[in-house]
Amino acid sequence: MNKKETVVEVSHVDFAYDGPLVLEDITLTVEEGDFLGVVGPNGSGKTTLLKIILGLLHPMRGQVRVFGQAPEKARHLISYVPQHADLDASFPISVMDVVLIGRLRKAPALGRYRKSDRQAAEEAMREAEIETLRNRRFGTLSGGQKQRVLMARALVGKPELLLLDEPTASIDGRVEQGIYELLEKLNERVTIVLVSHDLGFISTYVNHVACVNRRLVCNPTRQITGDVIEACYGGPVHMLKHKCEL
Repeated sequence: MNKKETVVEVSHVDFAYDGPLVLEDITLTVEEGDFLGVVGPNGSGKTTLLKIILGLLHPMRGQVRVFGQAPEKARHLISYVPQHADLDASFPISVMDVVLIGRLRKAPALGRYRKSDRQAAEEAMREAEIETLRNRRFGTLSGGQKQRVLMARALVGKPELLLLDEPTASIDGRVEQGIYELLEKLNERVTIVLVSHDLGFISTYVNHVACVNRRLVCNPTRQITGDVIEACYGGPVHMLKHKCEL
């Protein structure tokens, strides 16, 4: 069997904003093809961890490598789906135009999008199952439809690592299930790290779960127990394993 590539390597990372540590001694490895769910209570550092992997924040201590590089140098291989759309709902922009925003790094510095950009956008919309919405105004869509558009925007850049920050936080359970089923399908070709508030729901789909509450515990989903959940949500979490194995 071929050895899997290490996609994300976080080693003994500490981070604080202006006060106490938000993350302490975080060590985590994500390998090619993983689908990692990151869970924990509000304010536990989940989103901060994503921003460190993206290179938007820099740790006080420790090291972060993404595809063997500093995160800033690997951004062309990463796409990010936020919890909420960073677009004014009243702005008259179509679904196609929102998806094409994901091609800005690959499009010419000046001029219109190329034919290849539009073809990539069509492919991403098909993959996210929103191709029939291409001409709809983004602001008129439902919450679940908007999240699929944001996923298509992320996919159009052909990422090798997809990071998502609570993409189903504001949608109902039926639509949430559809989003997770789509992510499960995408995981056949893309490594995924997903922040979620719902351990019970995501454990059906992910390979590993990292419980973050300043410190971190990471296990294959089949090993997540009541004690682990209680430790994560009810008190300090101690490092149990430095590397998760399938």
